[in-house]
Amino acid sequence: METKHKEITVQNVIEITNGRLIIGAKEEICKNFSIDTRTIKENDTFIGIKGEKTDGSMLWKEALDSGAKIAIVENINFTYAEMEDYKSKNKVIIKVEDTLKALTQIAEFKRTLYDIPVVGVTGSVGKTSTKDIIASVVSQKYKTLKTEGNNNNHIGVPKTILRLNDEEAAVVEMGMNHLGEIRALSNIVKPTIAVITNVGTSHIGNLGSRQNILKAKLEILDGMKQKKVIINNDNDLLHKWYEENKENYEIITFGIINPSDFMGEEIILNENGSAFVCESKNEKIQIEVPVAGEHYIYNALCAVAVGKSLNLSDKQIMTGIKNVEIAKKRMEIVSLKDNIILVNDTYNASLESIKEALKYITSLPKGRKIAVLGDVLELGEFSEKVHEKIGEEVVKQKIDLLICCGQNAKNICDIAIENGMKKEKVYFEHNLKNVFKRIREVMKKDDVILLKASNGMKFSDIANELIKKYGVEE
Repeated sequence: METKHKEITVQNVIEITNGRLIIGAKEEICKNFSIDTRTIKENDTFIGIKGEKTDGSMLWKEALDSGAKIAIVENINFTYAEMEDYKSKNKVIIKVEDTLKALTQIAEFKRTLYDIPVVGVTGSVGKTSTKDIIASVVSQKYKTLKTEGNNNNHIGVPKTILRLNDEEAAVVEMGMNHLGEIRALSNIVKPTIAVITNVGTSHIGNLGSRQNILKAKLEILDGMKQKKVIINNDNDLLHKWYEENKENYEIITFGIINPSDFMGEEIILNENGSAFVCESKNEKIQIEVPVAGEHYIYNALCAVAVGKSLNLSDKQIMTGIKNVEIAKKRMEIVSLKDNIILVNDTYNASLESIKEALKYITSLPKGRKIAVLGDVLELGEFSEKVHEKIGEEVVKQKIDLLICCGQNAKNICDIAIENGMKKEKVYFEHNLKNVFKRIREVMKKDDVILLKASNGMKFSDIANELIKKYGVEE
């Protein structure tokens, strides 16, 4: 399909959104959609989205004055002088009933212009890192668009699709807080391959049960013509779903424990990465992963499955995984003075990801293991139970020192002590300043320090202070 057929005109937008042209030419091309006046570039199309604090439509003048060619707004009444002024500047203004709905509608339309492989990625844990590894692999063969950071919601997903230009493939992350949200995103993205990393406890406070979380994740299939889905076969609920539905869908499995289409074997876990053999249909590929932790073995296995589905060579798959760049604050390994290792995993947290992080630091050969843990948020009525399970895991992994901070994290400390951890090895602090002070007091040569909590706990501030004061040049 030629590029000219992928352009969206003002006329298209008016028809798609049932909008009204206030000023300007219908033949103008809508380029580089933006919702942020601070990052507007010349000839951009600005969509004024109403947020919690700011109504973007009110900033239409600022957007046009900053270089935008087109502004799409709602609930704005224009004076004759304003219309004449911006008409003389060859600007375009479109008025719609709902700009957020328009953003979705335009993205849905743009997606229909591209006949390319699109990998949709969802799951309770590891969506962003899995997306990054898959995109790194796919980009070895195709020019690939991927979700920036974790822009995986009702605004981030359409923004990603609207960035499509001359790409030959896309990898799009999809998140949710409630039932129905993934369905809406899937209808925008229309994946050709769906990936479900796992079903855990994230957002269980909103959804009520892991079964409902599974139901929400499976909504990714709703926007697909052909139901091709790649799943983690070691996840209990996904494995059960696979056994019950393998005749109904094209399901590709990956795993380490349960027999799967792509199996991880001969696993070697190192301080800064890992290696394993991926076996599939009696073929073996030697994989090197530049990120630590067993969960990245699963991410890499998933990327192999996607790569094979898109007919990449073994070499392309191996290179893509080996060269992946993972976002900071996600199992970021930092060297501090006195041979101390800081594991900065402060971006987000869940029961499952904390278990993986504790398991990882326990596997390291050096020094004492210090777990600095904070609240896992958005758990609702399940909060107490989940934090108690974290306390049990701390003891199970034989963590040497435990430091906690947060209203719910007190349960981690209580259960750790209840399950046999000595009181003098457990510290509960009431604020981040005291956590930092406590770490400074207890840390010593060869320690491994894990920082892990939901992003809202701002544990990254502790990481930044530790790196600032004790970091060493690599």
